[in-house]
Amino acid sequence: MDLNHIKLPATVIADLYKSSLVEREENLTKKEAPATLPKQEIRPANTEIEVKSWKSLGNNLKHIMVIVNKTDVIYLPDNELIFLTGILAACKLNISDVAIFNLGNHPGTTYKDLVSYFKSKNVFLFGVEPVDFGLPMNFPHFQQQKFTGITFLFSPSLNELENDKLLKSKLWICLKQIFNI
Repeated sequence: MDLNHIKLPATVIADLYKSSLVEREENLTKKEAPATLPKQEIRPANTEIEVKSWKSLGNNLKHIMVIVNKTDVIYLPDNELIFLTGILAACKLNISDVAIFNLGNHPGTTYKDLVSYFKSKNVFLFGVEPVDFGLPMNFPHFQQQKFTGITFLFSPSLNELENDKLLKSKLWICLKQIFNI
């Protein structure tokens, strides 16, 4: 949060302005005791929980997360984005239904942070090992793995999938099961 977008709780603002900013003439002659507000606990700034805002591609309407790890682009190269869009269309979804998140731009980010922030129901790991994503287990490609109420699917990278018919067909079988197609 930067200095131009600080949001103070109402109790802090009330404490800052205990009396009126502009006094009326009638109030200048007769001094009344200022109204006091009930005391409330105010946490110091250093104990507040930091809320991260991660950038993702898509509107996450269906709470589906697509995780990639690219260091040379913001989200995905054009050819992989077009390929992913085709996969989503085959599942009767589009980019606005998912959140595409690039771990390459956010090193050290783990599944706990992301699934709670994005409220994910399904997480697709394209070329990202489950243990590298912070999951406490590893599982093979194309095995649906339920963990903490979320379905995880680990798959080769989109670039590998795009060029291999067998891998595409294995992914398609998993997606049909996940989305009941």
